[in-house]
Amino acid sequence: MVSREHKLREAMHEKLQLLRSITNSHALNDSTIVLDASKYIEELKQKVEILNQDLEAAQASSDQNPLPVATVETLEKGFLVNVSSDHKRCPGLLVSILEAFEELGLNVQQARVSCADNFLLQAVGE
Repeated sequence: MVSREHKLREAMHEKLQLLRSITNSHALNDSTIVLDASKYIEELKQKVEILNQDLEAAQASSDQNPLPVATVETLEKGFLVNVSSDHKRCPGLLVSILEAFEELGLNVQQARVSCADNFLLQAVGE
C-alpha cells in the first residue's frame, strides 16, 4: 500500500509542476519553482498597475475631450442638424460629419460652421 504521506508528496509534486508550467519556470527544484512563481505574480501585479494607470489616463482624457452633442429637428421640408463641442480643436470633426451626411444620403442645402471659441455646425437639408 502507498502511504498517505507518499500520496500527499505526489499531489504536491503535481501541483508544483503545474505551477512551473503556468509560470514558465525552468526551475528544477521545488523551492525555486515557488520563487519563480512569486516573481511571476509580482510581474502580473506590475502589469495590472500599468493597465490601471493607462485606463485612468484614458478616462481623464475623455473627460477633458467630451464627445460633441448633436441634435436633429424636422422642418416642414427637410431637417436641421446642430452639432456642438466645447473644444475648438476637434480635428477631422467637420469632415466626419460631412461624410456621415453623404453616407446617409442627406442633401445639405445650407450649412454654417464656426470654430472660433468652440465647434458649432448648423446644417439645413432635405
